[in-house]
Amino acid sequence: MDNLIQKDMKYVWHPYTQMKSSEEFPPIVVKRAEGGKIFDENGKFYYDTISSWWCNLHGHNHPVIKRAIKKQLDEFEHVMFAGFTHESAVKLAEKLVFMTPDGLDKVFFSDNGSTAVEVAMKMSFQYWKNIKKENKHCFLSLDRAYHGDTVAAMSVSGVDLFNKKFEPLFFKTFKSPAPYCYRCEFLKCRETCQMECANEMEKILEQNSEKISAIIIEPLLMAAGGMIIYPPEFLKRTKELAVKYNVHLIVDEVATGFGRMGEMFASEIAGVSPDFMCLSKAITSGYLPLGATLMTKEIFESFYDEDSAKTFYHGHTFTANPVACAAALASIELFETEGTLEKIKYISGKLALFLARAARFPLVGDVRMKGVVGAMELVQDKATKKPFDPGAMIGMDVYKLGLENNLLLRPLGNVIYFFLPGCLSPVELEDIFTRAEGVLQSIRVEK
Repeated sequence: MDNLIQKDMKYVWHPYTQMKSSEEFPPIVVKRAEGGKIFDENGKFYYDTISSWWCNLHGHNHPVIKRAIKKQLDEFEHVMFAGFTHESAVKLAEKLVFMTPDGLDKVFFSDNGSTAVEVAMKMSFQYWKNIKKENKHCFLSLDRAYHGDTVAAMSVSGVDLFNKKFEPLFFKTFKSPAPYCYRCEFLKCRETCQMECANEMEKILEQNSEKISAIIIEPLLMAAGGMIIYPPEFLKRTKELAVKYNVHLIVDEVATGFGRMGEMFASEIAGVSPDFMCLSKAITSGYLPLGATLMTKEIFESFYDEDSAKTFYHGHTFTANPVACAAALASIELFETEGTLEKIKYISGKLALFLARAARFPLVGDVRMKGVVGAMELVQDKATKKPFDPGAMIGMDVYKLGLENNLLLRPLGNVIYFFLPGCLSPVELEDIFTRAEGVLQSIRVEK
């Protein structure tokens, strides 16, 4: 298998990876996967505690999803979706409309999270053009957000190490402070604050709503921004502001959709019905790429016209791929047949107990969680919340220690997190958390 690594190093460029470092720390060759575990070429297993970048919901190699994929392959594998349709796409669209919050009546398919976001942004932008409000062409987002790696998605994301170099490509957007309660920039405490961060959002809208097309937000969880979990009240307030100032609300549920936060969609927890909802990742449980953008009937009808100029001229080669749609339908079916939400609630309870123990470690400054998502923010000084210098490479140390302890952990900077699949058994959960405590105990930092 050394030959495979050599060829990988020769021909492959991996995402979010400094390839030079692969010379000393080469990628792990995966040979098979089952449930919540992946196995390397030597037979060593790793618990997939981050659901393979947050998408694997029901576990690897699930027989129901595999059967659905094989059945669709026996019929046909792909067809263009302009002027053609097929049963899997229609059934999936119907399911999504009935599953999501009231008011989302139409589905536009794409092929990943970034494109689902860009579809919503382009639709919102063109909606205002279609109804002759030409000046509404800007977007408002949160300053620590992450909405994808395409240019428009980066433009409404926060500017950080990942995308700073591309900033000259971004179009102008408005940024509002994130509801990062642990590091509140207003030095407030959530129990007594007046949601000053939301007040700042309103100030921007007061001055610029005639130019703003939509607010885009990750509901309750700012994932790649540091697994920042914020109160439902902030999302409710954002919805109220969107209505008050006549702008669209786009919720990016790419990471939070399909039960990850404890309910089917995070928006439901806050009782919010948006104008657009963006979905991907767990929609197929990670088996195949698929994106979906849902929108209101009002938005759809602004495009529904004899005037061809109002057509939404946007599409993807693999829009509504039949095999991906079949996988998504099978994944949704498992929520009923396997009681996935009940499993998630059980896992959430066990995760809460672990995080309560983890909070006692000297390096753990904050713990936060919702559903199967839990995070521990490591700090150099617990009393002052002083963060580690990026040069300390705490994240890489945790990643290596995790692998030694049979855990796939991929920290976000100084934040260790879990994004647990819903298939884990009580025994597996206990084993994961025992091993994670071992990782926390093994971290050594120079004072």
